[in-house]
Amino acid sequence: MASRFSSLRLQRRRLHTATNQLSVRQIRNTDFYGCLGDLKNHISDSDFIALSLQNTGSSSFPWHRLQSFDTYDTAYCKAKYAAEKFQILQFALCPFSVRESKLIAHPYNFHLFPRDDLNIGMPSYSFSCQVSHLTSMAREGFDFDACIYDGISYLSRAQESIAKVRIGRSFLTPSTYAVKSSSRQTIADSVFVQRVKSRVKNWKDACNSSTKTNDALLSSLKKLIIGSEQYGSRPSMTIDVCSERQVLLVLELLSEFSDDLVPVVNPAKGGGTQAIRAILTSSKEDKILLEKELQNLEEEENKKFRGFREVVDIISASQKPILSYNSLNDFAFIHSKFLAPLPTGMDEFASSLHLVFPRVLDVKHLISKIGGLSKPISIASALSYLKNHYFAPIDLDIPVEATGNDRKFHGHNAILLCHLFAKACSVLKIDLGGVQSNNNCLASKLDGCANVFGSFSPDHHESEDEDIKISTKNVRKVSCRHLVFLWGFRDGMTAQSMKTALEGSHEVFCEEFDVRFVDKKCAIVVFWQPGLSEAFLDAINSDGIVGCLKDMVSEGLKATGYETYKRVCRLGLWEADLAESLERASSEQHHSSFEADPETERLDIYYSNDSIINLADL
Repeated sequence: MASRFSSLRLQRRRLHTATNQLSVRQIRNTDFYGCLGDLKNHISDSDFIALSLQNTGSSSFPWHRLQSFDTYDTAYCKAKYAAEKFQILQFALCPFSVRESKLIAHPYNFHLFPRDDLNIGMPSYSFSCQVSHLTSMAREGFDFDACIYDGISYLSRAQESIAKVRIGRSFLTPSTYAVKSSSRQTIADSVFVQRVKSRVKNWKDACNSSTKTNDALLSSLKKLIIGSEQYGSRPSMTIDVCSERQVLLVLELLSEFSDDLVPVVNPAKGGGTQAIRAILTSSKEDKILLEKELQNLEEEENKKFRGFREVVDIISASQKPILSYNSLNDFAFIHSKFLAPLPTGMDEFASSLHLVFPRVLDVKHLISKIGGLSKPISIASALSYLKNHYFAPIDLDIPVEATGNDRKFHGHNAILLCHLFAKACSVLKIDLGGVQSNNNCLASKLDGCANVFGSFSPDHHESEDEDIKISTKNVRKVSCRHLVFLWGFRDGMTAQSMKTALEGSHEVFCEEFDVRFVDKKCAIVVFWQPGLSEAFLDAINSDGIVGCLKDMVSEGLKATGYETYKRVCRLGLWEADLAESLERASSEQHHSSFEADPETERLDIYYSNDSIINLADL
């Protein structure tokens, strides 16, 4: 036994040493925009993108983590709760390709902090931290001062829209609007258009005549009378508008009136449009130059709103397959921080995410198909297992070396994930050679790698019995309707002593059943025959119970079905102990007209008869 532990420690030490030697480019706010060009090129040239997040926490209490008895919906509720509570501090990203047995990787590690750079209370007023996560980061040399003062801030797409309305923008190019008005002009529209057209014509004539006169005073008086201004060295005029309808009419007029006018929309603070500025160019070349200048200025202004979300948008635009080791949690965080507030349900989340990231591959789900890796473990442990049990040589090539200081910090998990994916594909005989030339073959080649939680696709449909595939030993399929949660039992009880106490206490326990502890105060009873769970719940809640079961109930034993657990997750009753949350949900249920969810009638899970959940493995 001692030699086995020594061997395990040696393997971990070797993997830790190898990990520290990997070169990861560390990116903070001061060098963020300078790296975007290289990142775009690396993503464009690569076949896959691996990502790994370092958050300030994942779960406040053990039962908040994903459990083997969770359905799609309850698992999403847990991921949503964590994503809304905790914060991303590091976003490791690694575009890579596999050529035969060579892995070509370009790793980046972005240091983030939700600093309110625009003084608008976004992206975040506050967030929670988990001591174990921060301790782990500190041990690996993470610089919290640099993160706070030089971390990259960001706004989500939804927050960007709010910020632009709240603080206003200096200008908008006409591309933001549909230039053609959709309905016929009214009499008021015609009067307005004719007045603007006459004013623009007089202004243009005055500008052209002023260039031909040598009298500077006369030229200045003409410009003053017609309201001419300057945009840099170019003449311009401001056209006031009262509605978005008038904005469209003016833009349509200017596009048809002259080829040498460039319109710029001046938005009002708080939303809407204040005015339109028409800029007169001297030639076709000058017009092209001005339009390019305006586009660059608008892009620079957008960058201050987006921040790190610029990287998320680049990933989305590439449409490349994205690898994650815990895709539900990772993408719940990404959706919450960079896209929009998380939807209430799993289906809406999957549909929303699929529009932005259509190809998400879960490597944890892929390696579960390899013998010996059916149980969830860490990336490093899975990689070590493949190295020791399978011959699948993969040479890692990182073309750009990071600086000495860059080696100190995090971001290695993204490289390890690339390596694990390449080795797993080699073991499973999945040929990645044709991916770069034909992404359509990806679905058939990596079908088993699709995320277990609905594959993030609105077109993905499960069978009539929805299954949760939690990889544990001695797996058996069981319907949610056959699960009963128990709490209020004596302290110090084990799964075996609980099972012994229940045997003979009621006729339902004459049939096969199992007991499993969720935590010290809550247990699950699994009935393997239909109808027994309902009979047990009826008996424990009736006045006619007798024998041992009556004694246990008098001591405080309580029970409820799976529907109450779903209600706990749906309502966000995240107490420290599951027993407390079940108690709250049960009492609230008795005081409401809540009806059972018919979906529970057809939900199945895969159950392992281990006596207690191994939280370190989940």
